[in-house]
Formats: sequence, C-alpha cells, structure tokens
Amino acid sequence: MNHAAGARRLLRRCRNAGLATHSHRMQGFPYASVVPLMLDHETSPILLLSRLAEHTKNIEADERVSMVAHAPGDDVQAAPRLTLLGSCRRTGDGRHLAQRYVRYFPAAAPLLELDFDFYRVTVTTLRYIGGFGSAHWLDAETIMPRSDALADLESSLLEYANTTYAQDLRACCRRLHATEARTVRMVGLDCDGFDARADDRLVRFEFAESAHDAESVQSALAALIREGCV
Repeated sequence: MNHAAGARRLLRRCRNAGLATHSHRMQGFPYASVVPLMLDHETSPILLLSRLAEHTKNIEADERVSMVAHAPGDDVQAAPRLTLLGSCRRTGDGRHLAQRYVRYFPAAAPLLELDFDFYRVTVTTLRYIGGFGSAHWLDAETIMPRSDALADLESSLLEYANTTYAQDLRACCRRLHATEARTVRMVGLDCDGFDARADDRLVRFEFAESAHDAESVQSALAALIREGCV
C-alpha cells in the first residue's frame, strides 16, 4: 500500500481529532480543542460546531486550521498519525450531512435543533507519520479516492447490507474486532470499507481492495463477511 492510501485509510479509522485554530481573543496564539470526526466521501473532515464555541469564533475570523488524528494505542508517539492543514468553512449541505452524521454520532441529534452548524475542512496538505522512520508530506489530492457513485448509493447499500448480513456482521465483530455485540448495523460506507455501530461502539472494517461501484462493493463486502465468519 502506498503512503497516500495508508494515510487515507488511517484517517477513516479516526473518530476524534485535535483542532487548532487561530485565537481571535488572544491574537497570535494558537487555540487547541477536540472534536468528533466524520469524513465525507471525498475524505474531507466534517465538523459539527456550536456558534458559541471558541473555536467556531476563531474559524469565522480566520478559516485556516490544523488537525491531528492518530490511531488508538497506549504510546501515542509510536502510533501512526496525521496532521492536516487546510481551510474550515461552514457548509451549505448540512441537511444532507445530518442524517449520516447522526448515524455515526447518535447523541448529536438534539444538537441539530440548537445553534450548531456543519463545517467542512478542505485539506491543502498533510503530514503522515506511518511509523518509526516513516514521515511524509502529502498533497491533499493524493489521498482523495477516485471519483465514484458511492455517496449517492450509500443509503441503498446500507439497507441491503443491514438486511442481508445482520447476523454475519455480529460474527465479523466477534472474529475481527473481538467484540461481542447484541446488535450491529452498518452506518457508513466508502471505497475503502465500512463503519458499523456495534451496540454503542463504532468499529471499522476495511476492504482488501478499494471498491468504487455497487457491484464491486457487494463483492468486497461478501468477501469480508466470509473472512469474518470462517
């Protein structure tokens, strides 16, 4: 796997990130905070931010941001990680994003009725630390998946998978994630794999090869289910 694909797959596994903005109150100082992290199908981070939050006020004054995300582990400095640099702007397709965001973060549903808006981070460049001695600057374009129709097909593919593989997904969680769950439902699907909610926990499953249309997704999903059920 090349560095760009490794960086993209790592970012898809991350559920939260550190967010650094330019302080509006304390000019010249960076301001660090933490945010839940969901990606869109083009691998851009999507943030749900309160208008009252300090980082939101900072973004409205200066859209330049940096984010850091890392794989889980006891030794954070040994874990693969990413630093993203780009621009954060309020997005006009919040209604479209809301349904997907709530699948990932159900507790966020009440926030949609309050002073919260969706923001998209358009990444310019990133620093990928893949492990000891493996550090690379990458242009954002290199980690973006090639054009596909999965954003439009996601809802129907999720319905198909959650109907067809309801019991198999529990077996996959047990075998591939050592997680015993009462209920498992797929909540998001992309070219590299899918995310599922196992009771209250989000888990990530990766395809062996990237898939960009309904037929290849169904084949990749069937192969992963076979692996998880063996």
